[in-house]
Amino acid sequence: MTMLAEQVDGVIGVDTHRDTLAAAAVSPIGAALATTDAPANARGYRRLLEFARQHIPGRRCWALEGVGSYGAGLAAFLDQAGEQVVEVLRPKRSAVRGGRKTDMLDAIRAGKEALASEHLIQPRARGEREALRVLLVTRHGAVLASTAAINQFKGLIVSAPDDLRAELRKLKRPAQINRCAQLRDRPAQSIEHRMTVRALRSTAQRVQTLQAEARDLEGEIISLVRQMAPELLELQGVGPITAAQVLVSWSHPGRFRSEAAFASFAGVSPIPASSGLTNRHRINRSGDRQLNRALHTITLIRMRLDPATKTYVARRISEGKTSRDAQRCLKRAICRQLFKILERSGRTPTTSSEPLDSI
Repeated sequence: MTMLAEQVDGVIGVDTHRDTLAAAAVSPIGAALATTDAPANARGYRRLLEFARQHIPGRRCWALEGVGSYGAGLAAFLDQAGEQVVEVLRPKRSAVRGGRKTDMLDAIRAGKEALASEHLIQPRARGEREALRVLLVTRHGAVLASTAAINQFKGLIVSAPDDLRAELRKLKRPAQINRCAQLRDRPAQSIEHRMTVRALRSTAQRVQTLQAEARDLEGEIISLVRQMAPELLELQGVGPITAAQVLVSWSHPGRFRSEAAFASFAGVSPIPASSGLTNRHRINRSGDRQLNRALHTITLIRMRLDPATKTYVARRISEGKTSRDAQRCLKRAICRQLFKILERSGRTPTTSSEPLDSI
């Protein structure tokens, strides 16, 4: 395995913040050559690029923290400038209490972390992928707010005056929401009744607004998914939201060195948990949990509706696995199937009838 130190003449480690950027030029053996800081704007990005060209004029690589947040602007600028950029996780802090901590030290640690890493992390793509991500995040927020508003709405009905509660409890929830959104308070009624009507009307209208917002965002998500990877929507159990999450987490071809790496990132790679005469694997609880949730949703739908999946699970159970272990194996197989579809371009899409590979 070729390490980064053998490929470059130096690394620029960058510790990113909202307003400032701290950078350090690090040699291939981990020595700090120079440090600087710059504002987190276009002028600061150009200053850091000049700093890099001055101290590491040959082959160089940038190691950035927070590429998806405070480092997003710098990463995009460097990509346009043709620079090699890798993402590093938050550097490990000293276990000793009272260990030193400054932005410059963090920048040096970022550079050393990239040099010592066995597997470099490529930054996620922007463009369509970032558009899809922000739509997913916003829709998720609307769904959570809608759920909270519905719970509040149900509580208001429970404590409403008897005549109002009796009228509403005969209706199903969508009809309750529509009815309450049109309620009007009357001066002849008691103040408790009038204020309850106002609260129900306001909450019902909020639910309707949030649900309409979520539907509009889902429509935008469907359009983007159809442009980026329409073959995903042809798979059994894959809807627009799960397909969008898979695309957002995967990002672009070549980001993962293998389908096993993608499975590990998704938290579906088997983890050995053997002891004594017991030989087994357990569920991986790390990785991208949103991607893991999307795979879990696909798994449940296929186990309920897809005959090929039912056969696969039955075969696994007949081999001595528990139903939970069979589901873990199924997740791993689905992850492999999705990765193959995403990585290959210009080929016939795989359908849900493709046999699931054994784990």
